[in-house]
Amino acid sequence: MTEELQFIPFTSPADRGWAEAMEIYRRSFPYKEQRSEEDHVRALRDPHFRADGIWCGDEFVGILYHWQGDGWHYVEHLAVSPALRGRNMGSKALAAFCEGRRVILEIDPPADEISIRRLHFYRRLGFVENPHEYIHPSFRRPFEQHKLVLMSYPSPLTDDEARRFADFVRETVLRYTEHEAPQLPRLP
Repeated sequence: MTEELQFIPFTSPADRGWAEAMEIYRRSFPYKEQRSEEDHVRALRDPHFRADGIWCGDEFVGILYHWQGDGWHYVEHLAVSPALRGRNMGSKALAAFCEGRRVILEIDPPADEISIRRLHFYRRLGFVENPHEYIHPSFRRPFEQHKLVLMSYPSPLTDDEARRFADFVRETVLRYTEHEAPQLPRLP
């Protein structure tokens, strides 16, 4: 696989790769962190949201779902096809995406082998942890709060950036979930 990676946005379920993307999405993330397909299709109409299929030539590599905020990009979901894992495709895709951008993402607190490996993966790509207390609600019922670590590239978030990010997630991103009036995330 020597061809350059391409990020091709999905605009509808009729797009090439949609079924593969939804399968990767369902298998890669806990149910509570997934939108319904209906909410996902609604989010595609939001000018802040972009659901990219990652391609290498004609081969579908994975997904990168992200939001454009005020001076930054929020990577909401990144996953590579199970058949291609271990070949640095996720690293290559995220490095290409981050080039020239301010990027924010969330990870589980490093508490077990998988979450610690994930932290190191992002650190190797130049992301840094942020000290802000960040509690995120699940996308689906029953709503559960879970603590996450904010990571940013290429430098730490200011308090104002972290606050604006939390507001953006609460006021924009969560519109496309089962929430009707989300109270989180919120930073003081």
